[in-house]
Amino acid sequence: MTDKKTVPAPARIDPHLVETLGEIAKRLDLSEIEVTQGELKIKVTRQGAAVLVTPALAAPPPVSLAPPAAWPEPLATAHPGAVKSPMVGTVYLRPAPDTPPFVAIGSQVKSGDKILLIEAMKTFNEINAPRAGTITAILVEDAQPVEFDQPLVIIE
Repeated sequence: MTDKKTVPAPARIDPHLVETLGEIAKRLDLSEIEVTQGELKIKVTRQGAAVLVTPALAAPPPVSLAPPAAWPEPLATAHPGAVKSPMVGTVYLRPAPDTPPFVAIGSQVKSGDKILLIEAMKTFNEINAPRAGTITAILVEDAQPVEFDQPLVIIE
């Protein structure tokens, strides 16, 4: 018997992601930008006014203990599921230091669910999910200062 190797099916490319990457590259005047999602790697290269997209299978990601929330700021800001800070303040991921966080990566939320708090001028402001979905990234750390319009979490 011969041993057949299985070739993985190509991953589906999100056209909105490609468009967003092209817009970011243009806005920031980058010659190229590359993003890896799972086994899919998308590289957008600008040459003058043209934008080239190169999909390729990525190498397996290295094992890392860092949280998967390390999204580059421009990508997180442009993501359609980004929940952004409505104010300047300090973000809190849990109601009290000895309690579990409101949400974690993978949490299912409904529109209106409390996902975090922002303290501004000694007032705690609830930040609620604007839509239903799954928390795919938490872009801030507990007790971190945040700016207006800074992406906090991604809901897909």
